[in-house]
Amino acid sequence: ANDALVDLPAPSNISVWWNFGSLLGLCLAAQILTGLFLAMHYTSDIATAFSSVAHICRDVNYGWLIRNMHANGASFFFICIYLHIGRGLYYGSYLYKETWNIGVILLL
Repeated sequence: ANDALVDLPAPSNISVWWNFGSLLGLCLAAQILTGLFLAMHYTSDIATAFSSVAHICRDVNYGWLIRNMHANGASFFFICIYLHIGRGLYYGSYLYKETWNIGVILLL
């Protein structure tokens, strides 16, 4: 009947706003992955921290890309979390106490 590859049952009120929870998971995974790669080359000593960031950007293969992905990923994570919380408040998702409590625990 329709041209969908897979026809799965879905609620009729589902919209784009329900994607932000999944996007948060993807963002978190990307942040952890890029953070691990950056941590391999970063030095937290006060005298060498700036030069280690410069080393990552200049000398590490695709270090500039990983650093920018990590920096922009943090901003995208917060955009997604604000939209996710806003959607939850708008649709009254806080009425489901167990789900809301799990979300708050994950936030902490």
